Amino acid sequence: MTDPGCPPRAGTSPADHLAAARGSRDPAELRRLAATPHPFVWQALAENPRTPADTLALLTHARSDEWNDHRLLRLLAEHPGADGEVLGAVLRAVAASLTAGARPYGAALALAGNPRADPGEVAALGALCGASARLRRGLRERLAVRGSAGPGPR
Repeated sequence: MTDPGCPPRAGTSPADHLAAARGSRDPAELRRLAATPHPFVWQALAENPRTPADTLALLTHARSDEWNDHRLLRLLAEHPGADGEVLGAVLRAVAASLTAGARPYGAALALAGNPRADPGEVAALGALCGASARLRRGLRERLAVRGSAGPGPR
């Protein structure tokens, strides 16, 4: 993923990008790192609890290959700073992937476990053609746990 407004600095290695994505506290640097072409950097950003929501939103459009894309979607769905925009984009990407016959089950289950994700929209993932019986059961179980805990923050 590249953004002409925020190109990565010349002369830095992928390892430097990874280290910065894991440890930086600077929102501008984290935002800049989202423009790198490396899925492992995107995933490190999604694992960094200090990555701001606007950078997470950029990452919802990052694509590499199915395995990396599904892992990134799961990490975004689990991120403590993921807001409604991020969770909505993850939900749409998971729905599209399921409909296409892929299996982003980890991301779907992470959405189901996130109290900020809309439970009705998450439950609807189970009705898509790519949803297995095991995924439907997992969605129901995680949503039920959320329901028993009371309403979560929005």
